[in-house]
Amino acid sequence: MEDFTVTTPLWRWQSATAPAAWFFLTIEGDAADGIRLAAIGGQWLDGGKGFGSAKVRATIGDTSWNTSVFPHRESGGWLLPVKASVRKAEGIAESDAVTVTVSL
Repeated sequence: MEDFTVTTPLWRWQSATAPAAWFFLTIEGDAADGIRLAAIGGQWLDGGKGFGSAKVRATIGDTSWNTSVFPHRESGGWLLPVKASVRKAEGIAESDAVTVTVSL
């Protein structure tokens, strides 16, 4: 298993037509390249079923969960969705700098 740790701001995406919002961390640079290589080498990519996603285990503070990261065309990195239960448990909010470890 390989681990990649980054600190990046939590940001919110909201549709113009739906009331729900999604929160993400953007993983860029060397960590993004490492995730890509580890995912390809370990066959962790979702085979086209999940928009080129890679299955990971994410950890913020004391909270860990299984999820997927998704390719982010604009940055060349990955998007990590951060669900409400994680944000609440770790006391993080939009624009906070968040340290996350992604393992795959």
